Amino acid sequence: MDRTTIHGSVCGADGTAVGAATVTLISLQGRQLGRAVAEQDGSYAIDSPGAGSYVLIAAAQGQQPQASTVVVGDEPLTYDIALSGTSGLAGVVRGLADAHPVADAMVVVTDIRGEVLATGKTGMAGTFSFDELPAGTFTVAVNASGYRPVALPVEVGAAGITRIDVELRSGTFLQGTVRAGADRRPLNDARVTLLDAAGNVAGTATTREDGTYAFTDLDVGDYTLIASGYPPVATSMTVDSYDGEGHDVELGHPRQ
Repeated sequence: MDRTTIHGSVCGADGTAVGAATVTLISLQGRQLGRAVAEQDGSYAIDSPGAGSYVLIAAAQGQQPQASTVVVGDEPLTYDIALSGTSGLAGVVRGLADAHPVADAMVVVTDIRGEVLATGKTGMAGTFSFDELPAGTFTVAVNASGYRPVALPVEVGAAGITRIDVELRSGTFLQGTVRAGADRRPLNDARVTLLDAAGNVAGTATTREDGTYAFTDLDVGDYTLIASGYPPVATSMTVDSYDGEGHDVELGHPRQ
């Protein structure tokens, strides 16, 4: 069987030559038939066993691999290959108040359907990076101890690394114990309501058995704390003057 040459050039999405790209020819059954490395100008040439259908695979560092079906006849075949660059996302997480890098922050990338595409933690310099993300619009969520979580939309381009800066607002927490009675015993199941400076409810909590409560992820500022026991309960009844009847009263917080 006469061998037939397949030749052409390998270029990137912007049309520039991709030197040192590897071009591999395989049969439709997956058997490797030939291999070539593109020159600095992107040109390549590879011999096929002869007329027939084959799969041509091109790969290069920093580019998305591409597989194409080629049909070879009796004459040499010219086939140019265009590779798409890999997309990526990188950035740095800093504190909003002092601009210092935030280490060990959790970074999560999700697509428009909410599917998680990548997760990772920032390094000591507050940096993170994700390689080989598809192009598109994503949501980047970042959270770290001592900071309020943040989520922001990011548009990742078709090629190259998209870089972003993420600023985290410092968060704080409030905790304490509710006590009642002359002996100041911890009060279990008390309702604690936290109001911000504008009078809006910033959170509600119910004390535990030891009377403790906690609010997390709060903005720094002024708050009003309201603690209360069970709300009063009123019931109607008729008391018989001859029989001493019992009447149980059940207290509880209304369901929200």
